Order: sequence, then C-alpha cells, then structure tokens
Amino acid sequence: MAIKMKTAILAATATVVAAISGIAYAAGGGGTGDYKMVHKHWHFNGAFGTYDKAAAQRGYQVYREVCSSCHQLKHLSFRHLGDKGAPFYNEKYPNPNDNPLVKNFAADWTIEDIDGDTGDVIERTAVPADKFPPIYPNEAAARAGNGGGLPPDLSVIVAARNGGADYLYNLMLAYDTPKPDDVELTPGLYYNPVMDGHKISMAAPLSEGLVEYADGTEATVEQMAADVTEFLAWSADPKMEQRKSTGLMTMLYLLILAILLWFSYKRVWRNVEH
Repeated sequence: MAIKMKTAILAATATVVAAISGIAYAAGGGGTGDYKMVHKHWHFNGAFGTYDKAAAQRGYQVYREVCSSCHQLKHLSFRHLGDKGAPFYNEKYPNPNDNPLVKNFAADWTIEDIDGDTGDVIERTAVPADKFPPIYPNEAAARAGNGGGLPPDLSVIVAARNGGADYLYNLMLAYDTPKPDDVELTPGLYYNPVMDGHKISMAAPLSEGLVEYADGTEATVEQMAADVTEFLAWSADPKMEQRKSTGLMTMLYLLILAILLWFSYKRVWRNVEH
C-alpha cells in the first residue's frame, strides 16, 4: 500500500511539473539553446523602480515607425500617452486630451467611424479619446499579410510573455544568431533562438539607423530594442509608478502606526505587573 501511495504521489508530481513546464513554454521564452540571454538593468524593476521617460518616448517612435505596420495597441487610447506617469505627461496639461503632443500623435492615425446623420461608415482623423485602431480589418487579412502568422497585440506583450522585458529585448536581438544545420526553415519563417521552436514568421524588425531619433540618440539595434521594450513595459502597466508610490506610503503609515501602538501599549500598561 505504501509503495502504491508513493508511486501515485510521484506520478502526480510529474504531471504537475509537466503541466507547469508546458504552460511556461506556451507563454513564451522557451528553450534558447546555445543563445545567451542578455539581462538588462530595467529602471522599472524593483520596489522603487520608475519608467525611463526619455527611453519610452523614443520607444513610441520606434513603435510608430516600425512596429505599427503589423502590431496593434488595442488596450490603449491615445490619451493614455499623456496620463500622469506616461511617457508624454505634461504638468501644464493635466487633462491629456488637451496635450498638444498627444493630439499630434492621434492625428497621425485614421479611424473608422459612423456618420451620425447617414449611418454610413466614414474615416476621420483620430482624437486623443480614440483607441489605437486595428492594423488589419480582420484576422484573415492579418494572417494573409504575415505569411499565415497572426501578429500579436503589443499593448500587454511584456506582461504576457514569460521573461517579460528581457524576453522581448532578446527576441529582437537574436536574429543575427547563426542557424544550426539541424533547423529547417520553410518559406516565410526565420530562425530566432529566443522564440519557442526557434522559428518565427516575423523578419528581423530592426536594423542600424532605421529611425532618426528626435533627441539625437544613435539608433543602434540595441538602443531601439531597449527603447521600444521600455515603452511596451509602460503600456503593459501604465499605473505602475502610482501603485508603487501608494504602496510605499501605505507601508510608512503602517510603520508609524505600529510605533505609536507600541508606545501607547507601554504607557497604558506601565504600572501593571506582567
């Protein structure tokens, strides 16, 4: 009986481990073979971490000029770019709908809308209150335009992938890794050791000098990959800084309360024997 029980426990443990491994693999960041992952220092990590606003601003430029040809930010509205803690927040414009930069960013896009008088579908210039529009009209069109692959939404990509920011950053850098002889690629697929299965339907999105940064920063592949990762880390968790600030104030309050309770306890019971 004891042997059967032990066997059952081992089998159950193996099943759980396999299931967890499968979930981690499916979430992204599976085996990378001989590729050595680059682990950057991200400013937003840690209890007191904050976003690098300059990097996130450059990252939005990379997204707009490179990534937005295929990938949507469906969980974001243009106004979010100007919210407090966002890359383009301006104290002069606490209402992001009034922020001139946000208005200009929105005006770069065209939105499908319904004419209130005729009910016809029309196209108009986007405003800050609009969400980032779909890149393709439907899933079939998205697959057809990307060799059968479906471009993932990028608004929460950093939070959704196992490995987060490091995974996304390395994914964009790993294209230059030499392909092993035992990996066969069909037309429309590219070798990338960071990707699950080491095959990806997206060609290398970045190349040296692909964008011209407004602040004069040199647009190396590493720089652009880091900047767009910083921006997408913010898009995945726009309220991170406010949450950490609230958490810190809560901890300070509880610490002060604990000290006051201790001294109150000592005063109230000072003449009572224990």
